[in-house]
Amino acid sequence: QVQLVESGGGSVQAGGSLRLSCAASGATYIRSCMAWFRQAPGKDLEGVAIIYTGGALTYYADSVKGRFTISQDNPKNMLYLQMNSLKPEDTAMYYCAADPRFRASCPDFLRFYDSGVGYWGQGTQVTVSS
Repeated sequence: QVQLVESGGGSVQAGGSLRLSCAASGATYIRSCMAWFRQAPGKDLEGVAIIYTGGALTYYADSVKGRFTISQDNPKNMLYLQMNSLKPEDTAMYYCAADPRFRASCPDFLRFYDSGVGYWGQGTQVTVSS
């Protein structure tokens, strides 16, 4: 059974940095397409970043491009999100996710996700104060 567990969230001031981690267990095939999503209070779930083809390719939402970096350590079954230059609008619950349906079209995962399908972690809270 696949399990994703996020950690590393917290409270920081604007301009600060945080590194989120996601420990994956249960299946290695999910490494082929993994993503970070976030949900701010009162807003819809938003795709933040994806990583695929063994970590060779990444894609970011415009709102985080140039500030966030997604990476993975396959031998350790870990996914990371390095977040720099944080803004108050980055405040949200952050989720690690994988959906095998998107293995052949990973960039589509950020737009055509279904939070009721695939594998999702329980989330880690990030709060950025001004």
